Amino acid sequence: MLKQRLQQKLLQKLSPQQIQMIKLLEIPTMQLEQRIKKELEENPVLEEGADEETLPRDDEDQENINDIEQDEFSFEDYLNEEDIPSYKLITRNYSKDDTREEIPFSVGLTFHDFLESQLGLRSLTEHQQIIAKYILGNIDDDGYLRRNIESIVDDIAFSQNITTTKEELSEILEIIHDFDPPGVGAESLQECLLLQIERKDHITPGIELAEIILKNHFNEFTKKHYDKIINRLGITEEELKKALEEILKLNPKPGSSYSDPQNKTFSHIVPDFILENNDGELQLSLNSRNVPELRVNKEYSEMLKSYHSNKGGASVKQKEAMSFVRQKLDSAKWFIDAIKQRQNTLLLTMHSIIEFQTEYFIEGDEAKLKPMILKDIADATGLDISTISRVANSKYIQTNFGIFPLRYFFSEGMQTESGEEVSTREIKKILKDCIDNEDKRKPLTDEKLAAILNDKGYPVARRTVAKYREQLNIPVARMRKEL
Repeated sequence: MLKQRLQQKLLQKLSPQQIQMIKLLEIPTMQLEQRIKKELEENPVLEEGADEETLPRDDEDQENINDIEQDEFSFEDYLNEEDIPSYKLITRNYSKDDTREEIPFSVGLTFHDFLESQLGLRSLTEHQQIIAKYILGNIDDDGYLRRNIESIVDDIAFSQNITTTKEELSEILEIIHDFDPPGVGAESLQECLLLQIERKDHITPGIELAEIILKNHFNEFTKKHYDKIINRLGITEEELKKALEEILKLNPKPGSSYSDPQNKTFSHIVPDFILENNDGELQLSLNSRNVPELRVNKEYSEMLKSYHSNKGGASVKQKEAMSFVRQKLDSAKWFIDAIKQRQNTLLLTMHSIIEFQTEYFIEGDEAKLKPMILKDIADATGLDISTISRVANSKYIQTNFGIFPLRYFFSEGMQTESGEEVSTREIKKILKDCIDNEDKRKPLTDEKLAAILNDKGYPVARRTVAKYREQLNIPVARMRKEL
């Protein structure tokens, strides 16, 4: 039986503008530039340029400015080379505001193109070439064949309508194993290393033993059970050391060794903030080098004003057009305000971080970093923790001693035995120093590392040491063992 009833609910929902504002706050400078370009393309009311107050009011003002510039500056002044200062002739005459862009090359071989070029040097039938190209297409950027032979046989039958066998594919794969870089086309790490060691000159001491270890004792090698290898092969520790040196020279990812100088790629980090230290005085600025100033197109505003003054005589099409213009005007004004609000929020947050970590930003000493969590900055700025988290995400700051992500300055704290609160980053630094200076024949276990830290006045449990060690990407003691 259906019933009607009235129910009140209190819901909190984000408006589309608030969602857009959150997204603008999260993105770094490089993505902001793309976002602004997209908005400029979609909204005809929005345009690049400074505020109207800084621009000439009409054509007469612009002509007056041009006349003044022509009177004060003449092209003839620049024709006399003797008057040109020497610094203008130096190629490294760049200011910090100059954009230095890498010109991309339009030519260059990829790793797979390089492999296919070697295929043309082999005497293969058309049938074999099709199969070989299909195998090369299944080799990843590291140089490994991640798909097994049986599956490739089925794939070629369905996609290429070519009947082949596992034996034929294995023969073609052996040909690919002779390609450069050595180790390409392997199905496992063990096979990859064996393919490389087989190309070595076996006259060199340690090569033959290295091949035996990789072929018959690979499991013991990966787990660093060196004593078992010595006992089973009846060799000395010095002989094993020479063999391990040869194995460590091999490349576990042969595909990554290929690089074409005409196909180079660069990964640039564009800082969102620039911090300069002028005699102990810190000056913070936003990096807005490639972010254009925005304004509302004056013609559309005047068009809307003239429509309101003559609203009674407007046709249906004119009303629809003005409705579109009004919508785009509101969108443009909101977007400009959102960009300004983003800049203010970023600066407010970064100023609070600098104030909290002043000693570090002046000296650049990692030990000067204080324990700082998101809540500390949220309390200092009056903003929500989620807002601080969005600001710190994917943002970088350029300092006199390097470029750092904002997340780098946040760390938990703990109290020493004396009651002093220190950053966990300081403890990690001591932990790393202990591991760097340990005896690699007998690496320090997590229990011993915890005991060392406790002796230094840092009450840390073994599980905490293990957590910090994993965060530093340091393996367990057994995997750090060396001869």
